[in-house]
Amino acid sequence: MSQYNIETRLQSAITKVLNSLYGIEVAPETVTIQTTKKEFEGHYTLVVFPYLKASKKSPEMTAAEVGEALLAQTDLISRFNVVKGFLNLVLSQHVFIDLLRSAATDENYGITPVSGDAPLYMVEYSSPNTNKPLHLGHVRNNFLGYSVAQILKANGKRVVKTNIVNDRGIHICKSMLAWKKWGDNATPQSTGIKGDHLVGNFYVLWNTKFAEETKPLIDGGMTKEEAEAQSAIMAETRQMLKDWEEGKPEVIEMWKMMNEWVYEGFGETYKRMGVDFDKIYYESDTYLVGKEEVLRGLREGLFVQDPDGSVWADLTNDGYDRKVLLRSDGTSVYMTQDVGTAKMRYQDYTIDQMIYVVGNEQNYHFEVLSKLLDKLGFEFGKTLKHFSYGMVELPEGKLKSREGKVVDADNLMDDMAEQAYLISKNAGKGTDMSEGESREVARIVSLGALKYFLLKVDPKRSLLFNPEESIDFNGNTGPFIQYTYARIRSIQRRAEVEGARDLSALTGAELPVLSEKELMLIRRINEFPAVVAAAGADLSPALIANYTYELVKEYNQFYHDRSILNEPDIAKRALRLTLSSATAKVIKTAMSLLGIEVPERM
Repeated sequence: MSQYNIETRLQSAITKVLNSLYGIEVAPETVTIQTTKKEFEGHYTLVVFPYLKASKKSPEMTAAEVGEALLAQTDLISRFNVVKGFLNLVLSQHVFIDLLRSAATDENYGITPVSGDAPLYMVEYSSPNTNKPLHLGHVRNNFLGYSVAQILKANGKRVVKTNIVNDRGIHICKSMLAWKKWGDNATPQSTGIKGDHLVGNFYVLWNTKFAEETKPLIDGGMTKEEAEAQSAIMAETRQMLKDWEEGKPEVIEMWKMMNEWVYEGFGETYKRMGVDFDKIYYESDTYLVGKEEVLRGLREGLFVQDPDGSVWADLTNDGYDRKVLLRSDGTSVYMTQDVGTAKMRYQDYTIDQMIYVVGNEQNYHFEVLSKLLDKLGFEFGKTLKHFSYGMVELPEGKLKSREGKVVDADNLMDDMAEQAYLISKNAGKGTDMSEGESREVARIVSLGALKYFLLKVDPKRSLLFNPEESIDFNGNTGPFIQYTYARIRSIQRRAEVEGARDLSALTGAELPVLSEKELMLIRRINEFPAVVAAAGADLSPALIANYTYELVKEYNQFYHDRSILNEPDIAKRALRLTLSSATAKVIKTAMSLLGIEVPERM
C-alpha cells in the first residue's frame, strides 16, 4: 500500500504529541479521527475524551493543548478549533498536494504487495457441471469469485484460484444416455454446435423424454417418486452411473469424449469472461478420496449404515438431519466429493483460509460439510468459509437448466456486445475508429457493463437481471465509469501533444490554492486504500464498485466546473491535470479488482 495516507500521517503526529504532552504511549491506529461534520470548520476531528485521565484537564483544555502542540510540532495542520471534547483540524494544503502526487505516481497506490510469507487463501468458484453450458447464474459466481481473489491479492494475501468440475454423477449420465439413445453420433464438428452447448441439448432432451414417460403415470394417480421408480429411462441412467463407477470401458470412453467437448467449450467461455484458475480439481478424482473417508468414518462408528446398504451421517444431535453419504448401490453424492476435495486441497496446499463461492441455496450443505470434516478429525473443518451470495433471477422467474430455460453465458455476452456496438454507432461515437476497434471497444464495454451490474450489488442480495439497464451510459453503471476513464485518457493524450506540465514540474512556491471541488476530489482519492482494505475484510466487490462510482461522479462534477487544458494559469492547469491522472489511475486499479477492463477510447 502507498506509504502516503493522510489519516495515517495525522494519527502518527497525534501519538507523538500525546506522548510529549502527557507521557502516554498509544498505537497510532487506535487514535480515533473522523471526518469533521459539515457544520464545523475542519477536515478531520480528534476525539480527546480517551486522554482526559492522562491530561487531568477538561475536554476543552485538553483539545486546545493538543491543537497548539500539533501546530508547533508538525506542518500537517494550518489551524484548529475546539467544540467541547472535539478537536477540529484544518489540514495544510500541501498535505493534500502530497497525497495527490503520491496517488498519481505510485503504481501500487491503495494496493498492498504480496509477500512470500503472507497468508494463503484458496478461493473456489465456478464449479460447473459437465452436462450443460455456463449460464447467468454461473456468470455471477465467476465474476464474484475472480473479484474476491483480486481483492484479497490487493490486500497482500497469497491466493490460489480453484475450480471443482462436477464431471460425474447421475446428471452427467443423463446427457450421456440421451446422446447414446438419440444422438445419432452427433459431435461438435458434425453439428457446428459448441461442445458444452451440444451436451447441454442432450441433457434437456433427457428431461423431455423422462417427462413424456412419467406424466401418464402421474396423471394416473402415482406420486412423482412412484413414477420415477417405474421409469425405464431413469433405471437405464442409474445403471450407467453404476457402470461408470465400476469402470465399464465403453461407458468411460463415451464419458471422456463428451467431457472433452465440454471442457473445450468451457475454456472459450472462461476466456471471454476474463476469468481463470490456478488449479482445477475434478469430481471424478476427488470422489474416491471422499468415499474412502466415508468408509473410514463408518468403520470408526462416526457414520451408520442402513439395511439397504446406504451410509448416513446422523447429525440430529448437532441440530441438523440425517445426511446420506453413499447410496444403497454404493455410488457417491455431492457431499462425498466435497469431503474428498477438501482433503486433497489441504494436502496440496498449506491453506490458511478456504473460501467457497457458492449460492445461498447451498448454505445448509456447507454447514453440514464443515461439521462432517470436523467429525472426521480434520482441523480445517471449523475454518471453512462459505461465501454465500444471492441468486440471479429473470423477470419471468428462476433459471431452470433441465427445461432449457436459462440465459446462456455465451449468448448473453454476444447479445450485449452487439447492443453496445449499436448504441455507440447510433450515438455517433467512435467515428474515427476502424470496424475492428469499434467491435473491440463494444466487447470491453458490454462485458464491463455485465460485470459491474452483477458486482455492484451486495453479494448477499438476490438481484433481477436487466441487460438494458446494465449497459446504460448514465448512472451507476460500468459504461459510465469506463467513459469517464476514456475521457481522462483523451485529456492526457492531448496534454502530451501540447507539452502541458503536471504537478511534478512545479515547486512549492508555484502551487495553487485548492478549490473546494479539487479538495473534495483529492479526499475521495485518499479514501481508496481504506476501501480496498474494507472490501478485503468483508469480501465485498460491491464496496469497490460503489466507491468507484462515487469517485467518478466527483470527477465529473469537477470536470464540468473547472477547465483543465484550457486553463490559462499554469499552476492550476498542472494541478487539474494531475488530479485527472490520479483519478484515472484509481479508476483503472479499482476496475481491475472487479475484473473489468477500461478502454483507452470510446
